[in-house]
Amino acid sequence: MKRIYSLLIVTIILTSCGGNTKASVEDIIASDDLEQIRARKAQLDGEQQTITSQLKQLEAKIKALDPQERVPLITTLDVKESVFNHYVELQGNVSTKQNLVIFPEYSGILSRVYVKEGQKVSKGQKLAKIDDGGLSQQLAQLQIQADLAKTTFERQKRLWNQKIGSEIQYLQAKSTYEAQQQAVNQLQQQIGKTIVRAPFSGTIDDVITEQGSVVAPGQSQLFRIVNLKDMYIETDVPERYISNVVSGKNVQVEFPILGKSMDAKIRQAGNFINPANRTFKVEVAIDNSDASIKPNLTAKLKINDYTNEKAILIPQSIISENAEGQQYVYTVADKAENKAKAKRVIITTGKTQGDYIEVLTGLVNGNEIIDEGARSVKDGQDIKILISQE
Repeated sequence: MKRIYSLLIVTIILTSCGGNTKASVEDIIASDDLEQIRARKAQLDGEQQTITSQLKQLEAKIKALDPQERVPLITTLDVKESVFNHYVELQGNVSTKQNLVIFPEYSGILSRVYVKEGQKVSKGQKLAKIDDGGLSQQLAQLQIQADLAKTTFERQKRLWNQKIGSEIQYLQAKSTYEAQQQAVNQLQQQIGKTIVRAPFSGTIDDVITEQGSVVAPGQSQLFRIVNLKDMYIETDVPERYISNVVSGKNVQVEFPILGKSMDAKIRQAGNFINPANRTFKVEVAIDNSDASIKPNLTAKLKINDYTNEKAILIPQSIISENAEGQQYVYTVADKAENKAKAKRVIITTGKTQGDYIEVLTGLVNGNEIIDEGARSVKDGQDIKILISQE
């Protein structure tokens, strides 16, 4: 730069000396002669362009000859081993196995409804009663006949034990009693179907059919009962993760609508690959102690499919690739204070997470690699380190 300034001073002096034979700029301006003013301006513009061009040429030559001017400025970072958790990001829906629409088992008029929407019920609790159409009267008649058959059988049994009467009379009495008892049991089971009971403990979410309606098995929806305690998220996972996404894996769960997050685990991983979309189902159990999570709510899942306790992670932006498709980075070699040489190192990479990528081979713990300026250096080139990041 000193040479440039010297040359500029010499040029100005020569220009000033040459100006002694001509009128000065002040004289030309004072003359108010527009043509002379324009001519002198054009002359000075040309001289300025010439000087600027010469300065650029001189600077380029200085950089080419001075080694200090050719050293690229870079920053570095130290490679350190760290725990690397890779996650598969998916979307799922909240489900529960205790979300059921209850249908009747008997045809008839819904004579009584014992519950209302929002009511908590226990397993086996009566929810409704269907008119039995006279089955209760039939049962009463059958019970009388069964009681008579029982009395007859017991008397015949006592006689038979005393060797009184024939064996056939004893067997006929026994058969008649057992047949009557079977008829009573069968009718009791039929009448039992007229009582609608809760299949599990939960909350009546919806009373679908009102009292007085005619209902039929498999057709009439009576109630929806829901239990929000045993909740889980179900999602489809691509088949390529079938070896890594297994029961017990950690999952980060987020509910965007609720603004809520939690840690969970996979409780079940399916063994069937859906041929339509090449996925398998996964269930993630979740805690819903506050009952804020509802069935069919959308959830975002980050499933931990891979963990490396001693992983080497580097920014993806500093990796280059050669003509053979090999990936490489530059490390610092022959370091002395803030000066060193760039050394190209071929690496193989693994999984990515965000802006970072896992390095499988080529780098070891403690290596110093070039960060900023990595794409402007060459193998073996002298470099100057501005900042070294730990």
